[in-house]
Amino acid sequence: MQNVVIIGSLNIDVLQKLDRLPTVGETISINSKSTNFGGKGANQAVAAARQGATVSFIGGVGEDPEGRSYIDLLNEEGIHTDAIYTKSVPTGTAYIMLEKNGHNTILVYGGANMALSMTDIDQAQDLIKHADVVVAQLEVPQDAIKRGFELAHQYGAKTILNPAPVTDHVDPDILKNTDLLVPNETEAAALLGLEPTTDYEKLVARTPLFKDNLAIENVIITLGEHGAFYTIHGKPGLIKSFKANAIDTTAAGDTFIGTIAATLADDLSNIEETLKKASIASSIVVSRPGAIPAIPYQDEIVAKLSSNN
Repeated sequence: MQNVVIIGSLNIDVLQKLDRLPTVGETISINSKSTNFGGKGANQAVAAARQGATVSFIGGVGEDPEGRSYIDLLNEEGIHTDAIYTKSVPTGTAYIMLEKNGHNTILVYGGANMALSMTDIDQAQDLIKHADVVVAQLEVPQDAIKRGFELAHQYGAKTILNPAPVTDHVDPDILKNTDLLVPNETEAAALLGLEPTTDYEKLVARTPLFKDNLAIENVIITLGEHGAFYTIHGKPGLIKSFKANAIDTTAAGDTFIGTIAATLADDLSNIEETLKKASIASSIVVSRPGAIPAIPYQDEIVAKLSSNN
């Protein structure tokens, strides 16, 4: 059983459905409103925990009802929350305005997520000391991630970086301590200063750039319906996606990464088996509405894997 530590974000997603966005100075009605738990870190933590990993979370929430509710939710999932620190700013929130035509506009308040510090990471050092895997995204300050990955390597843990939201710059001190980089095609291209592609031959041609430009040897690039490209210890490959009736892709990438964290061997030798399992997990989650409620459990994934063999 993998011991996984997530350094990441905890957001409250406020979804507001409306016919269209207002113009400047205009007031319009919201048709419906709902509030859900979100944040890439939380999604990845739940995905790993539901697949049998022992998961601990390092993050921040506000001293508010939302923050307390979030800690209760993670506790119910069996995730260790002792290193979720209460901050003097509110819990992070994403305001999602979904128009009738399907377009969405999102406003993000980082809040307690952006208050996570290197000191917080040091206080949680004992969790990292006993971890097999440490996972981070870019929804918390890079200084905190840098310290977390430094400690991970000091204590012999494998590190996985999900460079999202998309950016063209990650602190080199984070990259030098990253064992596995897991972007989607847009995030991968941004880091290399190139146009996104899902073409296998083009991706193979780009693989030396990850080592030359970013000092990264091992990369998995998620390609949506086109599957997942990987280059591990210099060997490239492609895992096809599993067919699904997609109705909500919100937690697909996070479920994929959580599965990797819970499954991948320390020497990365079971990469194909891991990516097949991650692809199955993602195909399940996109067939359901929502984020955390849609993330599958281990038995569901095993059953679907068996039916596809």
